[in-house]
Amino acid sequence: MVGASEFDEAYEDDESRHAERERRLGEAILDAPISALRPKPAVSLAENTPIGDAVQLLIDEHIGALLVTSEEGGIVGIFTERDVLRRVARSGIDTMRPIKDVMTPDPETLGLDDGIAFALNRMVVQGFRHIPVVDPSGASMLSVRDVVSFIVSSLPGKVINLPPEPGLEARERDGG
Repeated sequence: MVGASEFDEAYEDDESRHAERERRLGEAILDAPISALRPKPAVSLAENTPIGDAVQLLIDEHIGALLVTSEEGGIVGIFTERDVLRRVARSGIDTMRPIKDVMTPDPETLGLDDGIAFALNRMVVQGFRHIPVVDPSGASMLSVRDVVSFIVSSLPGKVINLPPEPGLEARERDGG
C-alpha cells in the first residue's frame, strides 16, 4: 500500500490474519462429522404407547422429539413438538390412542460419519428441527440447537461477547 504508515500496515495484517482464521474455522465446522457434536442418546417409546404418555415424556425430559419403535425395536417413526401441535392439540384426538396414529412415519436418518454441514442442509431444506442419527451402537437425536451450540462454541469471541442489545450504545463514560 503506497503511503501507508507502519501503523496502518499493522492493522492490515491483523485483519487478514483474522479473516484467514475465520475462514479456517468455517471450513473446520463444515467438514466436521456429526460425531463431533456428541449427540445425546435418543429417548424412545413403543409405537403402542398412549399419545398422552408420549407428550408427558417430552415435557418431563425437556426434549422436542422422541423416536417411536416397533415391538422388535426398530425405528418406525419420530414424534415431535410439531406433531403435538398439528396432530394432537389441533385435532382433539383421544390421547389414549397409540402414538403410531400421530407420529411422523419413516423419518430420515443420518449416520455419525455424515457431515455437520450435510445435517444442517437436511434440516434447512426439509424443515426438520430434529434428525435421528443411527449407528451400530444405537440411536441418538440431533437437534438444530446442537448444531448451533457447536458453532457458537467454535466462535466464542464473535457470539458470546455480543452486547445483550446490539443497538444499545453507552451515552455516558460509565456506560449509563
